Amino acid sequence: MIRFGPSGNSDSFFAAGYERTEDAARFVKERGLDCFEYSFGRGVRMTEAKARSVGAAFRAEGVELSVHAPYYVNLANPDAEMAEKSFGYILDSARALALMGGRRVVFHPAAQGKESREVAVARTLDRMKTLRDRIYGSGLEGMMFCPETMGKLAQIGTVEEIAAFCAVDPVFTPCVDFGHVNAREQGSLKTAEDYRKKLGILLDVLGYERMREFHVHFSKIMYGAKGELRHLTFADTEYGPEFGPLAEALLAERLEPYIVSESDGTQAEDAAEMKRVYRALAG
Repeated sequence: MIRFGPSGNSDSFFAAGYERTEDAARFVKERGLDCFEYSFGRGVRMTEAKARSVGAAFRAEGVELSVHAPYYVNLANPDAEMAEKSFGYILDSARALALMGGRRVVFHPAAQGKESREVAVARTLDRMKTLRDRIYGSGLEGMMFCPETMGKLAQIGTVEEIAAFCAVDPVFTPCVDFGHVNAREQGSLKTAEDYRKKLGILLDVLGYERMREFHVHFSKIMYGAKGELRHLTFADTEYGPEFGPLAEALLAERLEPYIVSESDGTQAEDAAEMKRVYRALAG
């Protein structure tokens, strides 16, 4: 079943007087939304008691939870000690999410650094295999680990690279951030066919069953010559991408992803708008 929800709490959440993450469960449910992504972007600092409390609140409302691992994961780092820290960030995020009752862990794969892209991608692929082994060794293979497409040219995470990383093992599911793809490619996503071409790359490598409920981030993003600059809202009319053509592509390919709005401050409202557009097209 396709799901829609925000990444973190929107401005309207705080304007309504809410403060606690537990309150977000009812907030998004009242807006007709189905999921919520919690960010560990600055580190996994949630206590076990808090994780269980958050999980109980979302479970009571029937809202599914995912998390975003710390932003400083870099599986291409040539320093083995730093790579160990990256494994730890991802696994710690998964352990916290397990306590919360969720399954999907999104993470940024890597940055190119000073090496050639070929070397950085090859090292990332090797580290994905090590991460797979750590996941199974930690008993976390029931979770979904989602490497994300990235928006800056200096980051590792094209659609093709994410397909190769996910081909390592079924524990990996793509997180396609279509705003990132559009920013990286200078506004490449305009029509339903544009989206279907990107989805086709992943479907060819991973197959329909592994792609059917893949993970999606969506927002309009300002970009420059080097890719992503900053996230915008659906009110922006200069930068894309637009959601309608993606909804058409998802329906055409019979895909039912978990869709997270990463709009800047209006993520709950824009998630609700995506759900409205999708349902209108689906009839």
